[in-house]
Amino acid sequence: MRFLFVVLVFLSLSSFGQKGYADLSSPHSTVRTHLENLQPETYNDSLSAQAFNPNERTLQEAKTSAIKLKRALDGKGLYIYMDEIPKSTNYFDSTGRRHKFVLLPQFPRIFLLKNEDGNWYYSDSSIDAINVLYKETFRFGTGNLMNLLPKLGTQKVFGLYMYQYIAILILAFISTLVYKLFSFITERVIRKLLYTSGYKGETSEKYLWLLAKPASVFFIVLLLILFTPALQLPAEYAQYIITALRVMLPLFGTIILYRMVNVAAVYLNRVARKTDSTLDDQLVPLLRKALKTFVVIIGTLFILDNLEVPILPLLTGLSIGGLAFALAAQDTIKNFFGSIMIFIDKPFQVGDWVTAGDIDGTVEEVGFRSSRIRTFRNSLVYVPNAKLADSTIDNHGLRKYRRFYTQIAINYDTPPELIEVFIKGLRKIVDNHPNTRKDNYHVYFNDMAASSLNIMFYIFFEVPSWGEELKARHEILLEIAHLAKELGINFAFPTQTLHVENLPGQLSLSPTYISGSAAEKRLEDFFGKDQK
Repeated sequence: MRFLFVVLVFLSLSSFGQKGYADLSSPHSTVRTHLENLQPETYNDSLSAQAFNPNERTLQEAKTSAIKLKRALDGKGLYIYMDEIPKSTNYFDSTGRRHKFVLLPQFPRIFLLKNEDGNWYYSDSSIDAINVLYKETFRFGTGNLMNLLPKLGTQKVFGLYMYQYIAILILAFISTLVYKLFSFITERVIRKLLYTSGYKGETSEKYLWLLAKPASVFFIVLLLILFTPALQLPAEYAQYIITALRVMLPLFGTIILYRMVNVAAVYLNRVARKTDSTLDDQLVPLLRKALKTFVVIIGTLFILDNLEVPILPLLTGLSIGGLAFALAAQDTIKNFFGSIMIFIDKPFQVGDWVTAGDIDGTVEEVGFRSSRIRTFRNSLVYVPNAKLADSTIDNHGLRKYRRFYTQIAINYDTPPELIEVFIKGLRKIVDNHPNTRKDNYHVYFNDMAASSLNIMFYIFFEVPSWGEELKARHEILLEIAHLAKELGINFAFPTQTLHVENLPGQLSLSPTYISGSAAEKRLEDFFGKDQK
């Protein structure tokens, strides 16, 4: 009987030693002791707590730290590859020059140290880092769900517990309900904001839904990221699910900002239409394209960062490649900055008639690289903005007044009195026309040409475009023609007179002149009339 009792005691002690032994001889053994003893099949939190050196803290504190770290790792989908953890008892970190092993590179504050007794434990500073990691993983008290969910069922089916299946179904139902509700609320809010801002006729339902739907999905992804860690899915599944959610968050954020650019463009178009400059109308599409490009680039960087792709080496490589690209495409970059200077200085606007060097025409469009100018031959000229920004630009479209100058030639036999009446009528025509400048014009008899008496006609039109200038010219010239016809004025044209001095049987055509004294007498009489 005594022998049987001794055997039972020995077997119980042997079994207790097998289950209660904590191997802490290497980083690999310590991590295995910590994680394997928190698995549902081999759960032993007291044994797992040995990795946190319960000699320097209470056993309950060690248990809490062990459980928190395990839950945080599962919640974030961080899988520990045991084969990569060193098994050497004297593992030495050459960087820190000490017996130290960092569990995960992304969390350098959580590491193991070799103690004086030769065992490996989680360091004291790791305890604080684990608490921070736990709070970041389970926000707004979602960690409390891990104590409630197992009550829904702990039977395991296809690798998951029943409570996990039930929680996934509940989460899917809530996500669908929230999506519908949030889409409705977002659409109503956006419509109200835009309608109160005066965009009732400019923003369609399509625009609103294109913005509301990704905003709703973005909100759902936030909910999933918040509650998925509490499900405590197996690490081999959780790492892919969490990674997918982390990628979806910046992806839908990028889509939202991308489509918000379109909504902002509606507002900018409305503001641009209120300004006198038509160059603003060209700036809005260019600004929209630039903002979309910027949003896509920033969104891509966030997506790569969430995929744990090293961004700094990528940016460094892009900077080197960008330098090579800049050297190869320096003309394009010059044109880009030329377009910026055009938009800042505004030397012209769309629709203006400009002359820049040998280019003469109407500006149709200003782009990031070149500007389109329609010549008067109806051809389209693409001018690099760098060249256009460096050119001397004569903007005919900014003229307030358009000059019109001509010589009105009349016959030599027109009486002086009639010339004076004709000039008075010409001035009256200028005064009566609605598009002429009244304070600055000149109409004078100023030249006696070879075959005509010339009247200088120098006026200014106050019209905005070349077409209206041509119309005003037509009206003025037509009135001059009517006035000349009414007064009997004949317009001169180049003529030649063949003069034969003497013909048989006729008087000589040579003029006879008065004497000098008679001429003096007539001169005194002429100016005497003016004095009287």
